[in-house]
Amino acid sequence: MNVANLQVEGLLMAIASINHVLVRRGLLSADDIEIALRKAEAIETSDGAWEGLSPAHRDAISFPILLLQLANRCQPEADLPSFSELAGMVGRMKAPGGDQRQNW
Repeated sequence: MNVANLQVEGLLMAIASINHVLVRRGLLSADDIEIALRKAEAIETSDGAWEGLSPAHRDAISFPILLLQLANRCQPEADLPSFSELAGMVGRMKAPGGDQRQNW
């Protein structure tokens, strides 16, 4: 595996953990984090940013945001799932045929 992939994995889990603590301590709500992640997603998909990208590249761009959204939906009292569990959930969220997400 590429070392950069492992670094991204670690970074995503660090962000998910920080978000989890912020919600648990009442500094932010899960809704606040969801709104911020949706804004990030909107920025990435606006102004023709997807134009010319393959479905695999679009999935790669969306993956971190989707993973953090799933982690954000975990109960603050519970432990976060592992990266592999969250990544599997992202994979199962995808609608058949590629780059569309199911409504969740």
